[in-house]
Amino acid sequence: MPRSQHSAPDPIDVAVGARMRMRRKTLGLTQTALAEALGITFQQVQKYERGANRVSASMLVRAAKRLDCPVAFLVGEEPGGFPTDETLLTMLAFPGAIDLLHAYTAIDDATSRGAVVTVARALATGKVRKAAQAA
Repeated sequence: MPRSQHSAPDPIDVAVGARMRMRRKTLGLTQTALAEALGITFQQVQKYERGANRVSASMLVRAAKRLDCPVAFLVGEEPGGFPTDETLLTMLAFPGAIDLLHAYTAIDDATSRGAVVTVARALATGKVRKAAQAA
């Protein structure tokens, strides 16, 4: 059954897109670089990564080859080797999530890493915003 323009993306398409984005970011590729390698526009890569557009089988094979991973990884069927937890993939699909993770892991001091987590949690719960409004 085709999706209407207003329906939510299929969770499978979102998961495939999240894996594509995670792998692209892990390799340090831009959406433009991946798009050029696949012969499509960077906007199409954006739509794939959001799950807004489905990836055809032929495009999935080409993407896997360029992303240096098995097709099975992109569709969540490869055991081991790559993280496949859907919650983790969904979180990593957020813009900036992989950049934040790279920066976090580059912090040598455990106390500083803990401070980053504390700030992130405070921002997530709105405590920083509430404190700023009260001041």
